[in-house]
Amino acid sequence: MTFQPRLDARLEMVLSLIRAEVHADIGTDHAGLPIRLVQTGRVRRCIGVELNAAPLELAHRQVARAGLGGQIELRQGDGLAPLGPGEVDSVSMTGLGAGTIAGVLERGRQGGQLPGRAVVQCNDSPLALRSWAREAGYWLEAETLVDGYWPYPVLAFTRAAGPDPAYDDLPLDAALRFGPQLLREHHPLLRRVLADAYGRYAPAAAPGRSAQRELDAVLEALAYLGWTVADLSSAEQ
Repeated sequence: MTFQPRLDARLEMVLSLIRAEVHADIGTDHAGLPIRLVQTGRVRRCIGVELNAAPLELAHRQVARAGLGGQIELRQGDGLAPLGPGEVDSVSMTGLGAGTIAGVLERGRQGGQLPGRAVVQCNDSPLALRSWAREAGYWLEAETLVDGYWPYPVLAFTRAAGPDPAYDDLPLDAALRFGPQLLREHHPLLRRVLADAYGRYAPAAAPGRSAQRELDAVLEALAYLGWTVADLSSAEQ
């Protein structure tokens, strides 16, 4: 039987948003995502980039076990630096903080290695990623939340000219923090995200404090959704 690595729900969602001739998975760890991308026919070829030697060695063994050495190439290096300009059609990065991912994408953009599409999964608020995309000329193509230890954000960005229409007719601070598409579709996990944000910022909010701006964004999101603070008490913990 062909070796098929098991992906958790967040990586399955990332996989579902990728389709390319040549894709690069940055911070590939044990190469589970590249293997499944090739096995499912979502990519023809994949480059896995990993900074650390130990997981890279395991990735080599897993790729060999799956018999995909001809379609998956593994490289050691930092971020997108091991890629050549125009070498890949899309990139993915998962399991890191939004600020860290945004920094890697920006360095790749400055170096010419960042392609026109990126799929990312961060372990905290995607604010830094959405802000980076708006400034770097990438539109928000898709976003969702995946249930886990907390609601994991998964986002896809595509390079395009002009202002991103995803934010049209929405309160910008709320949309940047909680997601324009998530707000529009009333995503069911948003209640948990907003309840957590309200619980963190409401006790510290006061005029002039950064917590007040964060709380205002929560209240803007609630107003858009037609929810009240009392509705947050029903959020799953």
